Amino acid sequence: MGHHIGSKESIVPLIDRLNRYPVGLPDSEKLREILGLLFEEREAYVASRFPLEEATLSELCRLTKIDQEALLPILETMADKGLVMDLPYGGKTYYLLMPGLIGFFEFTFMKNRTDLPLEKIARLMTEYLFENPHQGMAREFFGSRTPLTRSLVYEEHIPVSSEITTYENAREIIRQAGFGAVGLCYCRHKKEHLGETCRKGAPVEEICISLGTAAKFMVRRGFAEPRTTEELLAVLDSAREQHLTHVTDNIRQKPSFICNCCSCCCELLAGVQAGYREGIAKTPYVAVLDAGSCSACGLCLEACNVAAIGDVEGEGGRTMVIDDTICLGCGACISSCRRQALSLGKREKRPLPPKTRQDLFVRILKEKRRLVPYLVSGVKKKVRRIFLP
Repeated sequence: MGHHIGSKESIVPLIDRLNRYPVGLPDSEKLREILGLLFEEREAYVASRFPLEEATLSELCRLTKIDQEALLPILETMADKGLVMDLPYGGKTYYLLMPGLIGFFEFTFMKNRTDLPLEKIARLMTEYLFENPHQGMAREFFGSRTPLTRSLVYEEHIPVSSEITTYENAREIIRQAGFGAVGLCYCRHKKEHLGETCRKGAPVEEICISLGTAAKFMVRRGFAEPRTTEELLAVLDSAREQHLTHVTDNIRQKPSFICNCCSCCCELLAGVQAGYREGIAKTPYVAVLDAGSCSACGLCLEACNVAAIGDVEGEGGRTMVIDDTICLGCGACISSCRRQALSLGKREKRPLPPKTRQDLFVRILKEKRRLVPYLVSGVKKKVRRIFLP
């Protein structure tokens, strides 16, 4: 367990290194305490020396000035904790330092573990993520024009006259991934350690899906269990029965996860509800209400995961309304309506998601004016081949 809480010797360089990612971690006393609990002192030092691209053991030995015999067990422990990702490729193992979000914050609660004071970390993370909502971490995560994540539509609800591409279709993303796994929901597991449960009753276990290289790492390190394509599709069906919103990487090629999110636990959806209306990229669709068929029962209001549906009192009584500037177009609300008053219509305009994760990161870095140090690091050297296909 970390034993250098508050120490500036290793924590400050670690924060500096993490802040070279497209989504960094704004410095605060709470952040330093969190990092002090997650990273042993030598782990924090090693992490602070990581390049932006993945690196071999010998490269990391040169950067840290620690010999292989001493460094390898440190890296192995860090991989088991989700602080770094190990990537076997071409007969070698590469190591990549995980960002805070989406990264080791989530991995901390994607295992049932006894090596950390999870209740304390859950409290600290929640306070850190939600303090100063229009500054701090929320602004860092949601502050670029290009979101890090995007919503996926329930394809069974799209208009019959419309077609969706493969990258918009959750089922096709899973079918084309080649390998997938399922694990704990970070958000709901963290809530449990705060003494709270999901208001929708959504499950904590076997609900969040990882895909491709990320899934192989998570299985290898005990964060997830492998599942067949059909089993993963069944997870999607279960999530839809509970009106959960599918959220994935905001890229067209090889998304690495599909989370099944609720309004009360998911921190991404909480950001949208807090006012970051473009914090998650929307689908090409938007919920449409047939006022003549609506009985204003409010079931759709409960089903919506971003508070895009509300009600107003008018001359004719209560009426439901949809704010299409908030609506993600996921379709989670559609089946909640017993009178079939809800449907999906085409959204007038939606930006094309970046093609790859590298494209996404470069775009966000440009928007945050951080691109130069990112490129100077030589990030295109091997990341394109392994981590950012």
